[in-house]
Amino acid sequence: MKKATINVGGLLVQLAGLAWVGLRVRPAPFAPVDRQPEPAQSIALPEGLPAPVERYYRATYGERVPAVNSGVVSGRGTMRLFGIMFPLRFRFMHEAGRNFRSYFELTMFGRPVMKVNEHYRDDKFRQELPFGVEEGEPKNDHSAALRMWSEWALWLPAMLLREPDVRWVPVDDTMALLTVPTQEGEEHLVVRFDPATGKAQHVEAMKYKHPADTAKTLWVNAVWFGDMPWASFDIEDVTLNAEVDTSVDAKGAQAQGERRV
Repeated sequence: MKKATINVGGLLVQLAGLAWVGLRVRPAPFAPVDRQPEPAQSIALPEGLPAPVERYYRATYGERVPAVNSGVVSGRGTMRLFGIMFPLRFRFMHEAGRNFRSYFELTMFGRPVMKVNEHYRDDKFRQELPFGVEEGEPKNDHSAALRMWSEWALWLPAMLLREPDVRWVPVDDTMALLTVPTQEGEEHLVVRFDPATGKAQHVEAMKYKHPADTAKTLWVNAVWFGDMPWASFDIEDVTLNAEVDTSVDAKGAQAQGERRV
């Protein structure tokens, strides 16, 4: 019996070591998104922007801003699940009309072990997980809307300029308020800019953490106040004006050779 116990213990140690190795293998990036062959149109930088916002647009695009109808943000990183930090690859797809779709793959040895597909369309949020679908919660819809505006502010600021209901409000040399529409009315996001690079660094919003909550919680760059960071996202590619499909029937971007998103 003692020998069997020792063998089982050794097997568990080997399995733990194997899992440790598997969690350190990065997945391959998603296949590149097809880019438009024709030159994209551009618009002049609007006048009257707050100083840090104007500096941000110039640092990102130059003197003219591309006319953007959609944007695809792809990359890799890590995500914590059940206390374990998994390698991750992701693709965020945004389109005019205030719609987005997000696809995540948590991996081990570079192979998917969990897939998550999320949709925000027509002011409604739907999350597809391996163990079920969550949708129809108004507070989740509200939270997803603020997430969309935050991702535009961080990664696709050109898309904000096509929205007539979006306004930048000055605060100081490194901060501005982004006023955005939601179903409940206007909301204000706090955008903080890096004084050295001029790029957007942090976006803060007040959101519902759970559907049962009666009060909102501060949310900064996808991290809830008081919580440890649950994921890191290393942006490897941003493609503007790609053809995207944010409908619920759209497939995930899981196929490594898949060109369409």
